[in-house]
Amino acid sequence: MGKEPRTPGAAASVDFEEVQSTVRFQELRKRHRSFVFPMAVAFLLWYFAYVLLADYAVGFMSTKVWGNINIGLILGLLQFVTTFAITGWYVSYSNRKLDPIAAEIRNEIEGHEFDTDGNTVTGVNK
Repeated sequence: MGKEPRTPGAAASVDFEEVQSTVRFQELRKRHRSFVFPMAVAFLLWYFAYVLLADYAVGFMSTKVWGNINIGLILGLLQFVTTFAITGWYVSYSNRKLDPIAAEIRNEIEGHEFDTDGNTVTGVNK
Protein backbone atom coordinates (compact mmCIF):
# COMPACT_ATOMS: atom_id res chain seq x y z
CA MET A 1 0.00 0.00 0.00
CA GLY A 2 2.64 2.56 1.03
CA LYS A 3 6.35 2.72 0.61
CA GLU A 4 8.15 0.17 2.69
CA PRO A 5 11.13 1.41 4.75
CA ARG A 6 14.44 0.97 2.95
CA THR A 7 16.13 -0.40 6.05
CA PRO A 8 13.66 -2.51 8.05
CA GLY A 9 15.46 -2.24 11.41
CA ALA A 10 16.42 1.45 11.13
CA ALA A 11 13.34 2.81 12.88
CA ALA A 12 13.73 0.38 15.76
CA SER A 13 17.32 1.48 16.42
CA VAL A 14 16.62 5.23 16.47
CA ASP A 15 15.99 7.06 19.72
CA PHE A 16 13.42 9.55 18.47
CA GLU A 17 13.33 11.50 21.73
CA GLU A 18 17.07 12.04 21.39
CA VAL A 19 16.63 13.21 17.79
CA GLN A 20 13.87 15.60 18.85
CA SER A 21 16.17 17.15 21.46
CA THR A 22 18.91 18.01 18.94
CA VAL A 23 19.57 21.60 17.91
CA ARG A 24 18.86 20.87 14.22
CA PHE A 25 15.47 19.33 14.98
CA GLN A 26 14.57 22.25 17.25
CA GLU A 27 15.53 24.64 14.45
CA LEU A 28 13.40 22.68 11.97
CA ARG A 29 10.42 22.77 14.33
CA LYS A 30 10.91 26.50 14.99
CA ARG A 31 11.07 27.33 11.28
CA HIS A 32 8.02 25.20 10.54
CA ARG A 33 5.95 26.73 13.32
CA SER A 34 7.07 30.28 12.48
CA PHE A 35 5.44 29.89 9.08
CA VAL A 36 2.47 27.63 9.76
CA PHE A 37 0.97 29.20 12.88
CA PRO A 38 0.89 32.85 11.72
CA MET A 39 -0.34 31.81 8.28
CA ALA A 40 -3.10 29.65 9.78
CA VAL A 41 -4.22 32.49 12.03
CA ALA A 42 -4.19 34.98 9.14
CA PHE A 43 -6.18 32.67 6.89
CA LEU A 44 -8.73 31.84 9.58
CA LEU A 45 -9.23 35.55 10.29
CA TRP A 46 -9.73 36.16 6.57
CA TYR A 47 -12.15 33.22 6.33
CA PHE A 48 -14.23 34.25 9.36
CA ALA A 49 -14.28 37.87 8.17
CA TYR A 50 -15.81 36.64 4.93
CA VAL A 51 -18.41 34.53 6.75
CA LEU A 52 -19.30 37.37 9.10
CA LEU A 53 -19.58 39.85 6.24
CA ALA A 54 -21.82 37.43 4.33
CA ASP A 55 -24.05 37.04 7.38
CA TYR A 56 -24.16 40.55 8.83
CA ALA A 57 -23.23 42.89 5.95
CA VAL A 58 -25.58 41.64 3.27
CA GLY A 59 -25.94 45.09 1.74
CA PHE A 60 -22.18 45.47 1.35
CA MET A 61 -21.67 41.95 0.02
CA SER A 62 -24.47 42.35 -2.53
CA THR A 63 -23.01 45.56 -3.95
CA LYS A 64 -22.77 45.09 -7.71
CA VAL A 65 -19.31 45.58 -9.18
CA TRP A 66 -19.91 44.60 -12.80
CA GLY A 67 -23.08 43.07 -14.22
CA ASN A 68 -24.20 40.27 -11.90
CA ILE A 69 -20.83 40.10 -10.16
CA ASN A 70 -20.95 41.48 -6.62
CA ILE A 71 -18.43 41.96 -3.82
CA GLY A 72 -19.54 38.74 -2.09
CA LEU A 73 -18.76 36.69 -5.18
CA ILE A 74 -15.37 38.33 -5.62
CA LEU A 75 -14.42 37.81 -1.97
CA GLY A 76 -15.65 34.20 -2.17
CA LEU A 77 -13.46 33.51 -5.18
CA LEU A 78 -10.54 35.21 -3.43
CA GLN A 79 -10.88 32.55 -0.70
CA PHE A 80 -9.84 29.97 -3.30
CA VAL A 81 -7.08 32.18 -4.69
CA THR A 82 -5.58 32.74 -1.24
CA THR A 83 -5.74 29.02 -0.47
CA PHE A 84 -3.69 28.21 -3.56
CA ALA A 85 -1.34 31.15 -2.95
CA ILE A 86 -0.65 30.05 0.63
CA THR A 87 -0.05 26.49 -0.54
CA GLY A 88 2.44 27.66 -3.17
CA TRP A 89 4.13 29.94 -0.67
CA TYR A 90 4.45 27.08 1.83
CA VAL A 91 5.92 24.72 -0.79
CA SER A 92 8.49 27.35 -1.73
CA TYR A 93 9.28 28.06 1.93
CA SER A 94 9.58 24.37 2.70
CA ASN A 95 11.89 23.71 -0.23
CA ARG A 96 14.21 26.55 0.82
CA LYS A 97 14.09 26.47 4.63
CA LEU A 98 12.76 23.13 5.88
CA ASP A 99 13.78 20.40 3.45
CA PRO A 100 17.56 20.94 3.73
CA ILE A 101 17.44 20.57 7.52
CA ALA A 102 15.08 17.59 7.29
CA ALA A 103 17.45 15.92 4.82
CA GLU A 104 20.38 16.45 7.20
CA ILE A 105 18.43 14.92 10.09
CA ARG A 106 17.34 12.00 7.93
CA ASN A 107 20.92 11.43 6.78
CA GLU A 108 22.13 11.42 10.38
CA ILE A 109 19.44 8.96 11.43
CA GLU A 110 19.74 6.57 8.53
CA GLY A 111 23.45 7.01 7.87
CA HIS A 112 23.27 7.53 4.11
CA GLU A 113 22.14 10.11 1.56
CA PHE A 114 19.17 10.11 -0.79
CA ASP A 115 18.46 11.62 -4.19
CA THR A 116 15.38 13.73 -4.98
CA ASP A 117 13.25 10.59 -5.44
CA GLY A 118 14.20 9.18 -2.03
CA ASN A 119 16.53 6.51 -3.43
CA THR A 120 19.79 5.74 -1.67
CA VAL A 121 22.79 7.41 -3.31
CA THR A 122 25.76 5.07 -3.74
CA GLY A 123 29.21 5.58 -5.17
CA VAL A 124 31.42 8.65 -5.45
CA ASN A 125 29.11 10.84 -7.56
CA LYS A 126 26.53 12.20 -5.15
